[in-house]
Amino acid sequence: MAHSIETVAIIGAGMAGLSCAAQLAAAGKQVVIFDKGRGPGGRMAARRAEIAGETVGFDHGAQFFTARDPAFKEAVREWQELGVVAPWPAAGDDAFVGTPGMNGPIRAMGSALGVEWGTRIERLHRDGDRWKLETADKSFAADAIVCAVPAEQASVLLAEVAPELAAAASQVQSAPCWAVMAAFGEKLGIEADCLRDPEAGISWAARNSAKPERNGGECWVLHASPERSREVLDLPKEEVAEILLADFFAQTGAAPAKPIHLTAHRWLYAMAEPVAGEPARYDDDKRIGIAGDYLHSPRVEGAFLSGRALAAKMLG
Repeated sequence: MAHSIETVAIIGAGMAGLSCAAQLAAAGKQVVIFDKGRGPGGRMAARRAEIAGETVGFDHGAQFFTARDPAFKEAVREWQELGVVAPWPAAGDDAFVGTPGMNGPIRAMGSALGVEWGTRIERLHRDGDRWKLETADKSFAADAIVCAVPAEQASVLLAEVAPELAAAASQVQSAPCWAVMAAFGEKLGIEADCLRDPEAGISWAARNSAKPERNGGECWVLHASPERSREVLDLPKEEVAEILLADFFAQTGAAPAKPIHLTAHRWLYAMAEPVAGEPARYDDDKRIGIAGDYLHSPRVEGAFLSGRALAAKMLG
């Protein structure tokens, strides 16, 4: 490795950023992690709501994950031992979910490493031989930077300081997804706990309350297809929730029921079409790198492996 690195600033505390951070920390590097979100999750987030006097969680982003790579399988085994993931056979023989919400493993990793939540890095610049990271009211210094945010955000943040990395990220096209979270007073007349139809307007629907260690009554998460999401992309979320719930009932043939809780969330960068090439990129001269599922594969495992690949490059 051409440059000595002691401190690394990691922007983005999703799966890619945290898996990179864990490898760097294990090698003795000092890592500081920033995330603009209020808490752990990113696209593995869980949304909480008060329903009938009970706090209920909805997995409104990633619904489950699979483990195929040996390194990721080992990580999943460790998470199972910690009690932060569990199998979910309804989604497949090799499907896992975080517990008690999808952000279970992110929360565990973030707690072990320490994350500056609610911290948006707005500008990067060189200060002698080091990097300065600027927020609205603070600045931080580091020897090297890992940018592990969605490609569209990375391309903007890195445009001036690392144009080649920004150009790689700017090639990515991410599909949007509207997610609906609905709770009902009684069980719906739908036998299956998850429904998949990539060609339909509601491409995924899951009985969230049927997942391991979930609470609440009859709770569902609906994901609109990219095409349907684009059709309603800029409508108010209250209107989108009603439209997509009607789509769901029409699609399943189930008797429509009035929800006791209904809301929606728009994921602008839900599913990235990966860029061909290496699973992580690192500029050793500038000591700055990018990681994310958009460099590997659009799955939780892809983000994890991209983060590990970047750490390996940085450690030489």
